[in-house]
Amino acid sequence: MSGEEEREPLSAIFKRLIANTGPISVQYFMGESNARYYAARDPLGDAGDFVTAPEISQMFGELVGLWLADMWLRAGSPQPVHYVELGPGRGTLARDALRAAKRFGLEPTVHFVEGSPELKSLQLAAVPDARWHNDVSTIPVTGPILLVANEFLDALPIRQLVKTGQGWRERMVAVQDDTFVGVAGDRPMDAAIPADLRDAEPGTLIETCPAAAAVVYEVAGRLAMQGGAALFIDYGSDIPRTGSTLQAVRAHRKVEALAHPGEADITAHVDFATLANVAQSRDCRWLGTVGQGHWLNALGIDARAASLAQASPQQSDAIAVAKDRLTGADQMGDLFKVMGLAAPGWPEGAGF
Repeated sequence: MSGEEEREPLSAIFKRLIANTGPISVQYFMGESNARYYAARDPLGDAGDFVTAPEISQMFGELVGLWLADMWLRAGSPQPVHYVELGPGRGTLARDALRAAKRFGLEPTVHFVEGSPELKSLQLAAVPDARWHNDVSTIPVTGPILLVANEFLDALPIRQLVKTGQGWRERMVAVQDDTFVGVAGDRPMDAAIPADLRDAEPGTLIETCPAAAAVVYEVAGRLAMQGGAALFIDYGSDIPRTGSTLQAVRAHRKVEALAHPGEADITAHVDFATLANVAQSRDCRWLGTVGQGHWLNALGIDARAASLAQASPQQSDAIAVAKDRLTGADQMGDLFKVMGLAAPGWPEGAGF
């Protein structure tokens, strides 16, 4: 019997907690659920719950690596230099990016921020010389960092705030008929609402992600202090928006967001507009936020796809399908965004 099978289901723990103390916040529900979920499994691939861009095609990681190498070269090839990846999955993105970057002389030390023992073993196989960290605080402070975070921010716990007839309240999770449901809390939250939204219509819901803001704040401060550049790639919006974006995926299918705590990947759209402001508050340069399709096309994914197809004609159809999945407006091309950051004095980034 595995350790996961021996553990009490998180749903039972939540129901007991709610019965004893009352509703819990969406933020707590999501944070505890994803901590349990990622600690126990490899969620990627056909046998998992979802597939990320690096697993779709090597082209994605290669173009990320070329972007980083281009930034580093135009900044004067400073040494030492560190490749940092937040939530590196199976290590596929790092392996492909580092292979492409090496062709241009960029051979950085490799640092992974990862908390899952299951995924660490896969990352070790893909990038044997990587060093692991629990958070950004232990990344070296000498030399610039080249940081990548692909589908990392979307899994960080969000707060949901909803306008009721009595004012703004935090959205909580309660149990009704043995099912988790969202309800409005009883504590006034108007002081936490931006002034332009305080008089919104009842039923209006906004989301904030303190954890994502903290990550970008820390990374932007590091860039401003020690040099470098960063790419945050995720699905989300580059303009302010309202409404719930909470969702869950299990076995490659969307499921009710609150139905399977600890057994499904719970995510929310990333608020890139807010994160750009957070980065700039630390004197870090915001290079821009663009659609993933726009960015990959600007970096030459068509030429790379043609080269791969010429080398492996039998794979040409699969390569074309993968390219369309990464760049198509109706697939990942528009929904997924790429946000670029750079240190003061570093060059502008290609694709922005």
